Order: sequence, then structure tokens, then C-alpha cells
Amino acid sequence: MLKKANRIEPGSQQERSLKKHNPWIICTCSRQCYITLITGCYTCEWQIKQEKKSRPGPCCCSGKEKIFFPFLIISFLLSVVLLFVWIETSNEYFGFDWVIFLGTGYWFFWSIVLLSLFGILTAYSSLLVVLAFLLVWEGYELYLHWCHKILILLMILLCSFVLWILCQLWQERWLTAGLSLQIFAPYMHLSGITVMVILSWPVAFYLIHLEEEVRMRRYKMMYDRETAKGCNILTKLRALQVAIGLPFFLILLCLYIVPLGIHSPCIQEEDKLGPKPDFFGHRGAPMLGPENTMMSFEKAVEQGAYGLESDVQLSYDQVPFLMHDNDLRRTTNIRNVQPNASIIHSSFFLWSFLSTLNAGKWFVQSQFKPFYHMKPLSRADREKAENQRIPKLTDLLELAQKEKKIVIFDLNTPPRKHPLRHTYIRHVVSVILASKIEQHLIFWLPSFDRQYVQSRAPGFQQVGQLFSIERLTKENISRINVDYKRLFYKGLKDYKAANININLYVVNEPWLYSLAWCSRIHSVTTDNIQTLSQLNHPYFFMTPGYYMFMWLLMDSVSAVLIFAIFYFHWWRESKKEMFNNSIHTDLRSLSLQQREHGSQDSTNLPIKPSFRVLGNPWALSAFYPALTKSTKKQPGSCHFLVVPKKKSSEPEQVKETIKPLRPSKDDVRQPPPTEKTFEPTWDAPREATLETALPSLKVNKPTISSLEIAQSKTEPEKTSTFESSQQYSFSVFSTISSMFSYELTSKKN
Repeated sequence: MLKKANRIEPGSQQERSLKKHNPWIICTCSRQCYITLITGCYTCEWQIKQEKKSRPGPCCCSGKEKIFFPFLIISFLLSVVLLFVWIETSNEYFGFDWVIFLGTGYWFFWSIVLLSLFGILTAYSSLLVVLAFLLVWEGYELYLHWCHKILILLMILLCSFVLWILCQLWQERWLTAGLSLQIFAPYMHLSGITVMVILSWPVAFYLIHLEEEVRMRRYKMMYDRETAKGCNILTKLRALQVAIGLPFFLILLCLYIVPLGIHSPCIQEEDKLGPKPDFFGHRGAPMLGPENTMMSFEKAVEQGAYGLESDVQLSYDQVPFLMHDNDLRRTTNIRNVQPNASIIHSSFFLWSFLSTLNAGKWFVQSQFKPFYHMKPLSRADREKAENQRIPKLTDLLELAQKEKKIVIFDLNTPPRKHPLRHTYIRHVVSVILASKIEQHLIFWLPSFDRQYVQSRAPGFQQVGQLFSIERLTKENISRINVDYKRLFYKGLKDYKAANININLYVVNEPWLYSLAWCSRIHSVTTDNIQTLSQLNHPYFFMTPGYYMFMWLLMDSVSAVLIFAIFYFHWWRESKKEMFNNSIHTDLRSLSLQQREHGSQDSTNLPIKPSFRVLGNPWALSAFYPALTKSTKKQPGSCHFLVVPKKKSSEPEQVKETIKPLRPSKDDVRQPPPTEKTFEPTWDAPREATLETALPSLKVNKPTISSLEIAQSKTEPEKTSTFESSQQYSFSVFSTISSMFSYELTSKKN
């Protein structure tokens, strides 16, 4: 009868004892959950099927999966490239959001939305790649669910479309990515070596495993007649080794020698580092106050700005005022005052109307916040911002004259039908001269009608753009104002060699400012003056000697670690191979010994000392033919064999065809007199007990021929098939053999 199992209470002494003496149960449960998790996430099948196990060989998936797997890799690479480009171009987020605002009329952080989207796509594709690697590692066949396949195809289309847009409309963003590589290349090199060391573990494991598979295939070909098929498999295995190992070592070699081609401005001697670049407050300090307002310019002065940058428009009654956009929707309350006139060009309004508009309430509203990482305003600054108005150009000139700050501005051309359409340059020059500001404090940027400006106001410092050096020399221009992306082209060395001062716009990220500092740039225009002004030393700066030391150290340590990892895997596989060879030798010697003693009586078979086997060479079908077909295996290192009940429909011919082993008198050979035989006492109760305990031994007792056949069939099998029931097979065979010999000896006596 079956006994009813007692329930084990959580936290009881029985549970602690179970965990202490049976740790494999906990490991089995944890592993089963782990396999279920990775299989369910990849295939969306939460029930593990044994037939999904991949067959031994060079491939781990079906033909359809082999066709689709490159699409997964392509989606991963595209998402990584897109995420990298978008992160490195964070300096352009405001410009991107502003362009979207011009088209939609609604302000939102679209750049942050795209950043989150690209991050999610990269994480999703990376997760699928990692899951595929883990499934291959565990020996399961790859089968990606159709939902994942559809999403991957959509990812490829989306990433390709966005990259095409960037190539067509924002080609200069790739220059920003190139600048980031200039400053981050040394650190990416060191990080890449670290990643290769981590990847060397699975690569070494797989390469050594494939080498072991090749050896096992060659061993099997010694007993297999299909030599051509085996050679094809060996060729595929070798090709797979080359496909995995060759790219790994080529990339590693490139990482070892890539510092020879790295040129980073931030790798230089300390004494060659130029002075810290000056700051021009872009529209003042737009992160501390509403842009192009007096509060913003005052905040820039407080942060130590060298100059103030602004944008000048002309009202319909010829009053220069400060405004960047052509309309008033974004930075004023025109929608509340005159909703129908919100899209009209600001130059068509009179100054009497413009001076009444509020230019600061939008700044304190979260939905119109211009920068995502802005710090919250204090209560006093909040109240001051809410009361800001549109300033005139003369207001800015008065502040600059008072604080002795440089003024530089973009002068927008008035629209058609404006009274100053063709004479706006001369009108603005007359306004500046009438303000009594010192002329050397004016950096004149507009290139239109420059000769008139030089003749009317010779004290103005002329600022050019990225013109040729010959033109700059001809027009007597000693300073240029260029986009920071132009720094990618040889660092503007030709202009610095010609003693031309360079101002870069718009630099907001600390790494970009550090790159400009290391490149000996004279000044930058920035929105983030409160952060950049706190830098006392450029980021990512290192001396050539220090970088060479780190380079050689990382290369040496990584080479030693990678060699140690490969040697460890080779040593472990060699140890397994030596053990497997010893097992095969024992099996062959045992077979020869059984053939030599085949002519002797079965009762005089000596009981050999127990030996250890890796697999299950002594199949239970030799002892119980009906047992192995219905054996129930439990997960884990131990297998529980359950003997099924005898069916009523089972024919009774078994007892007739398989006769019980009864040694006759003629077959029994008496032991030599010199040996001392063991004569156990046999009594009826012991015999009854044995017959009750082993009822099937009398029916299906093994013969010598069955043992030899079972062993000869299992000799050429691979060692990999032996590793499932190592300890249990030995215990079953030794126990049955001992009982069988004991019964024969007892009955003989």
C-alpha cells in the first residue's frame, strides 16, 4: 500500500532538513523557473517541451529561424546606432523641438520622446539577442514567436526611416557624433577591451565545445559507415569555429592597435592646454530667465558672461526690439490678446502694441518650459519672470555699457512691404551710435552692407562667418562666428594658424565645451552658462603618457585574462576527455573478459568490482524490457524509476518465452579446493522475503547473452549520452547483480 505523504510546513525543521540534505531539489526548481522564463520570453511558450531541445551539431535552429535570425541582429545594430546618435546629439534637442513647434504650433519635448522610444527599441532588441544566446547556451532550439518577428520587422522599417530622415535633413548631426568619438574614443577603447574580456568566456566555451564535438564525431566515424556524411558535419563544425573565433580575434586585435590611430584633442600635455573659453550668453541665460528679456541678460551677467548675444527685429514704426521667432506665439501672450494675429510677423506690429505684451508668463508654465533639465525657479525669480516685457535694443545696450559687456546679435531682415526693407542696416547702426555705447563693445555680425558699417562705425569689431582666410584678410576681419560642428574638420587649425579668433555656437553640453577648451577655442555661445561656468578643468582630459600606460596595462591584463579563460575551458574539456577515454577502456576490457568467460558456467561468474560510468551503458531493457518504455524521469540530477503496474491485457506468453534461470546440476562447477567458498545459510523465511521483494526477478532474469548484447550495443555511443544518470545506473546494476549472484549461490548450496 502507498503511504499518505505528510505535509511539510514552511519554516519547519523538516523543511530545513530537506534543504540541507537535498539541495538539488532547490537547484532543480530554480533552474526550471529560469529555463521557463527565458523560453517563455523568447518563444511565448511557457511550457517546456523536450522535443524543442536542439540536436547536437553545428546548428541550433531550423531553416526558417536561420533565415530570420539575421533580421534580429540587424534590428539590434540599427537601434544601437540610432540611440547612440540621438544621445550624442543632445546638444541639439532645443533646436529639434523648435522646428517641430514651427510645424505644429504646439511646444513639447519631442526629442525626449524619441530618446525614450529609441531606448525602448534598443532594450527590446538587446533582450531578444541575450535570450537567444542563453537558449543556445542551454541547448534549446531557437523558435522566435511570430509577434516578435512582426515587431522586429517594424523596428527595422522605423529605424531605417529615421536614419534616412537624419541623412537628408540633419546631415550635420553625424558631425556631432564624430565629435563625440574624438573625445570619447580613448574611453570607448578601454571599455571595448573590457567587453571583449567578458565575451571571451562564452566564446571560449563554445569554441572548445565545438572542438570536443569534432573529436567525438571523429570517434563515431570509426564505427559508422557513413563517412561522407560525417565529413560534411566536421566541415560545418570547423566553419562554425572559424565564423565565431575569427571575428572575435580580429576585433580584439583591432582594439589592441587602435590607439595608434586615435587623435583626441583632449590627449595632450598639461602645459599645452589653452585658456578657458569665454562665454556669450545665448539670448541671455535662457535656463534662468525668459529668453531675450532683461531678466535673462542680467542673469547672464551674474554668471560671468563675457558677452551677450541676442536677435533683433524691427517694428513697423522702426523700433529695434529683441525677438528670435518671426511670430509672437511662443514667447508672448499674443494668443490671449489677439488670437487671430498670433501668426503674423512681429515686424508688422507697432511698438506701442508690442510693449504691452507679456514676455515671461510662458516661461513659468511647465508645458512651455524650453529645456527639459531646467532647475525650478525660486519664488522671487518666478514673480520677476511673470512681469517681463519685450525689451528694445537700446535697453540691452544700456546694460552692456553699464557692465562693460560685449554685444553680438543677429539682425533679421524685415519682411516684404516693411518700410525698412532695404535700409534696416543703416537704421540700426544709427540707433547704436545714438545710444553712446563704446564702439569696441559691439561685435558686428551681419555681412550685408559691411563696407558702410566699417566707414560709419570704424570702432565696431567685425565678425565674419566661415569664409575663406583670403576674404577675411581682405575685409579686415579677425574673428569668426561658426557652428560648433565645423570643429570636426581638422579643428579649424587653418584659422587658428592665421590668428583668427573663433567663437562657436551653440555649445550647451560639458563634453562639447571641454572639446572646445582642448581645441584652444577662444569663446563659445551657450544656453547653459550656469553649468559651464563652474568647470575649472576640461572633462576627459589626459596626458599622452597616462593614456599609453592605461593602453599597455589594459592590453596586457586583457591578454592574460583571455588566455587564462581559454586555457581553463581547454583544461576542463581535456579532463572530461581523459575520463571518457578511461570509461571506454573499462567497457572494452569488461567486454573482452565476458567473452573469455563465456564458456564457463553462469554460476561461476565473478562479481567484478564496481566501476563508475558516465551514462547508462547498462540499459534496463536488458533486465526489464517493459520497464524502460514507461520509466518516469524526474527533473534534476537524480532520476526516479517507477515500475508500472502490469496491465490486464498483457499477454501471458512472457512466462513461456522467457524461462526462469535455473542452474542444473551438470552446469554447476565446484570451486577449487584451495579457495574458500562462502556458504550462506538459506532458510525459508529469507527465501519468501526475497521472492516477495523481487517478484519480477524470477520472470525476467537476465542471461549472459543479454548482458553481452546490451553492452556491445552501447560501446560506440558518445560519451555525451552517458552523462544523464551516472550514479543511479551504477547503483541499479550493482544492486541487481549482487542480488542475482547471491540467489544463485544460495540455491546452489
